[in-house]
Amino acid sequence: MSEKSCSFHNEKELRVGQGERMSAGTLQHMTRTTVALSAFRGIPLDLRGSLFLIIAVVSTEVLRAQEEWEAVETIQPETGSRASSAQAGQLISFSEALQHFQTVDLSSFKKRIQPTIRRTGLAALRHYLFGPPKLHQGLQEERDFVLTIAQCGLDSQDPVHGRVLQTIYKKLTGSKFDCALHGDHWEDLGFQGANPGTDLRGAGFLALLHLLYLVMDSKTLLLAQEIFRLSRHHIQQFPFCLMSVNITRITIQALREECLSRECNRQQKVIPVVNSFYAATFLHLAHVWRTQQKTISDSGFVLKDLEVLAKKSPRRLLKTLEIYLAGVSKGQASLLGAKKCCGPQAPYSKDLTFTGVCDLQPHSSEGTWLI
Repeated sequence: MSEKSCSFHNEKELRVGQGERMSAGTLQHMTRTTVALSAFRGIPLDLRGSLFLIIAVVSTEVLRAQEEWEAVETIQPETGSRASSAQAGQLISFSEALQHFQTVDLSSFKKRIQPTIRRTGLAALRHYLFGPPKLHQGLQEERDFVLTIAQCGLDSQDPVHGRVLQTIYKKLTGSKFDCALHGDHWEDLGFQGANPGTDLRGAGFLALLHLLYLVMDSKTLLLAQEIFRLSRHHIQQFPFCLMSVNITRITIQALREECLSRECNRQQKVIPVVNSFYAATFLHLAHVWRTQQKTISDSGFVLKDLEVLAKKSPRRLLKTLEIYLAGVSKGQASLLGAKKCCGPQAPYSKDLTFTGVCDLQPHSSEGTWLI
């Protein structure tokens, strides 16, 4: 066959009938074929046989390698169980995190708790005559469970602990991506260092559960966001997460001193009351902080006064929280102010000195600051 007739034959095969459409992949394949044929015609006749042999050998090896590759199973990284690996990037609810602690062995931590404050002499007599009622016996196990969680630290190897941190970070910052469990980004949220676990003294993992409750409950998420914005005010800034840890410490003290027993007995629950009391105390602090123009230098005095008020009038704080949440559900202005803390914001400065409740001296003989 002449070269001219061969060319005509190839062109005939490449034609497309009227009304047919050619895909981009087909056109690309046909173009490559045309180029290959043109290159092949340029090879001398005496070398074409050797070329066919080389192509056959290479094609066989390529097919064999492809079959071996397809037979290889996909290998998943070993980062724990398959379930935990799949859940690593998912948000975790407060109830799911709480269930995790209900399923693990906490016996070693439970041995450390002191459920109530030991009182002697006149303090014991005064508390017996004028103090709050004792917690119902049926609720004492739930109370002890809360105090046991407060004895647990942050375990970076526990997938659930990691998800709690990731959820707090995502809900406060609006990020959709996971972040490292250690790093400077935690200082932006108000922890003192790159490792959040070092700031949980006196509150343990309960401090993180309280933050999780605040950001994952649809009723209190707005409150968390408003306080977080206030904490980044260019003048009134304070470390948000560190302040939250101190609120948890106050909550633990109020629970141990039986200041919450009346409300717990009334609701026949402990954990919901503890969560609401934490949120109500944080709300009151934010309101005082903003309306009285407090700054970081006032933190110790504000927390001391807040602790006295919280223990003396827990029902008052809880009622204020109810009013706030009712106003939020109706779209009314928040109790933090009509402007909703929309002034200039700045990242938390590491040079500021923060005084927490563990840095203050006990104001009475009613108990100590630590659990």
